[in-house]
This record gives sequence, structure tokens and C-alpha cells, in this order.
Amino acid sequence: MTFMVFSACLAQNKPSVPTSPALINESYDYIGTQFDDSDAISSGQMLGNYEKMAKTDTLASRFSGLVTEVCMAKGCWMKLKLVNGKESMVKFKDYGFFVPQELVGKEVVVNGLAYVEEMSVGDQRHFARDAGKSEEEVAAIIMVEKKYAFEADGVLIKK
Repeated sequence: MTFMVFSACLAQNKPSVPTSPALINESYDYIGTQFDDSDAISSGQMLGNYEKMAKTDTLASRFSGLVTEVCMAKGCWMKLKLVNGKESMVKFKDYGFFVPQELVGKEVVVNGLAYVEEMSVGDQRHFARDAGKSEEEVAAIIMVEKKYAFEADGVLIKK
């Protein structure tokens, strides 16, 4: 899975997938698979779900959160704020779509699979570079870290 992340972010000759959202209704635009937000849980509830999960678990989920970061290279991942300083790293199913970098600070609803992973130092440094972190910040990453992750097949963007 790590190799796929690196390849997708670094692949420059892959045809670009449109990131312009299409109208879903008066409240949301969407990217990826269209879905209904009626059973979406809050980011606080999602954190509670993550805290109960083991490293090998996956949980079909739909939750809302504030976008705090987007991959600067091409929008191939984003981070959503949970609560208590925690966040969820959201990647997109089969890299079938990307999100615009302008989503930072916007409220979204994601649909897909939640899981917990241990992220290697190399992967953390890769994502830090994607996010535009300084070399000093990248070099300060020295330990494997438990991460709350999410593979989204669709994203609703609140208008």
C-alpha cells in the first residue's frame, strides 16, 4: 500500500482526473461517488470509532470533518480534523479522483473505509514534503506513528 501512495503522488504522466466538483444538491458539491449525507457521523464520533479499532480492522463509515491539509503535489490526499488534536489521513479509492487544494478550511463529508495504520518514518516524511513542510520539519520525523486513516470513494463539499 505504501508503494501505491508514493507512485500515485509522484506519477506525472498519468492522465489527470477532473477535480472540479459537480452539483449534487443545494447544500453540497461532490467529487467521486455520489452519496447521501443523512447518516454521516461527526468527527468526534469518528474518533471514538477509531480509538476502538485494532490495526487490522476496517469500518465502513461516513463522517464530516474540517479539511486541514491537502497534498500540494496534486490533491491525492487530505487530512480531516477530528477532535483533541487528532486527525484522519484521507486517501482516495484507487486514486480515481483528487481534490482541489482550495479545500483547506472547508467542511466535507467522506464516504468509505476507516482503518488504523502504523505509518513508517519514510511515509511520514513523504507526506510532510507533499504538504510543503520545511526540510527541518521533515528531518524531525524520526518515529513510526499510529495514524487514523480513511479510504474515500466519495467526498461531499459543503457550500
